[in-house]
Amino acid sequence: MTKRAPLLKRLIAGTLAGTLLLVGGTLPARAQGLSLVRDAEVETSIRIMATPLFEAAGLRPEAVSINLINDKRLNAFVAGGQNLFLNTGLLVRADNAGQVLGVIAHETGHMEGGHLAKLPGAIREAMIGSLLETLLAMGAVVAAGSQRSRDTQVPSSNTGSPVTGGGGGQSAAMRNLFSFTRTQETAADAAGVSLLDQTRQSSRGFLEFMEILANQEYLALERQDPYARTHPLSRERVEFLRNHVANSPLSNTPVAPQYAAMHKRIKAKLIGFLEPQAIVFQRYPTTDTSLEARYARAIAYYRVPDLQQALRTVDSLLADAPTDPFFWELKGQMLFENGKALEAREPYEKAVQFSKGIPLLKVDLAQVLLAAADAQSGQAATDLAKRAQNLLLDAQTQEGQSPKLWRLLAVTYGRENNIGLAALATAELAMLEGRYRDARDQARRALKLLPAGVPGQLRAQDLESQAIREFERARE
Repeated sequence: MTKRAPLLKRLIAGTLAGTLLLVGGTLPARAQGLSLVRDAEVETSIRIMATPLFEAAGLRPEAVSINLINDKRLNAFVAGGQNLFLNTGLLVRADNAGQVLGVIAHETGHMEGGHLAKLPGAIREAMIGSLLETLLAMGAVVAAGSQRSRDTQVPSSNTGSPVTGGGGGQSAAMRNLFSFTRTQETAADAAGVSLLDQTRQSSRGFLEFMEILANQEYLALERQDPYARTHPLSRERVEFLRNHVANSPLSNTPVAPQYAAMHKRIKAKLIGFLEPQAIVFQRYPTTDTSLEARYARAIAYYRVPDLQQALRTVDSLLADAPTDPFFWELKGQMLFENGKALEAREPYEKAVQFSKGIPLLKVDLAQVLLAAADAQSGQAATDLAKRAQNLLLDAQTQEGQSPKLWRLLAVTYGRENNIGLAALATAELAMLEGRYRDARDQARRALKLLPAGVPGQLRAQDLESQAIREFERARE
């Protein structure tokens, strides 16, 4: 992503073996190893579309974390409990909102069925079986080798590895695992269409998406999208969906107009931010006067950068939709990223107002207010910093895993010379970024500076203990 696309906000990431993502191991808050992006509009739109499905599955929508991965490849998965991950490539390449809903329904089926909790056990069994078979095979190889037997040679058609000799070994264990995952995928399909039925939505988009995957089976493995590799596809799964669509009275139910409009805007926004300008104007030529086309072009102008043309375009959108929070957010970003913090304040204030206080937008407004405070002095600067602090505290419940929030909160405490709380906020930031030694040191500093018994001191104690545990674990 270019430096001029901060609306899709990157999160700091560490490293995590891809296997953990697939088996649903505990996923750290900073979503290690993934190139994650944040965007209030995309996250809000996906949550609105997904909430009826979550509720039908008996899940608490607010407990499901929605995460966007900056990756052009087609993929989606759940991991670490109730964490839904969607590639930007999937959202862009989906032809319609129905296809996105089908994917979400399928992944919700995994959460409803508790598949993530069962998969690690299946992998452990496969690993143990693989290890035992490998040891037995190695013994056979050694014995045969001592007799210089030609039987140790593995035929070229054998799927086993050379160390396993006769083609059993690891391949047998992995076949058991793949059979387990195929069973889970079939179960998630059945749950997905059931959830779509319960919410009175068509499964046709789900079928369309699966047919896209079926076409990928003819591609070389390295050219397949991750979704095709991590969600084993079978003819039976596609036939199941075709049969359901052929017999369901809901199959011709159109996608809700609100969802269709949301997906068009998501697609235009992602293309505008993530694709070269030439591709943006190819997809959305100036002859296209639709709202989503003008949205994509406004972003493309901003990235050139052609600030004046970008502002004219976003102002035309605001003329048509004066209470749209995300058009106001875009205008605020254009101004802020071009060093106009004071001018950016009003658009961001309106974005927060018209969105009814989306926490991520509150964090962005706080950043703008702190930058504006730098351009002021005296009581005016103090008031701006205090307002920023209050916004961050309001957003903390839902954005407590945001490094940006804690970085800004530390700044606000530092401005009012509250060094104890500044150290505590810095410790929170260090924990999220995996800097456990720094987190421990800052937590200890907070403990020395904060009065005994206050909530902040109790949190500092917890952070110190957690940081020590994580530091020792990392060192081991």
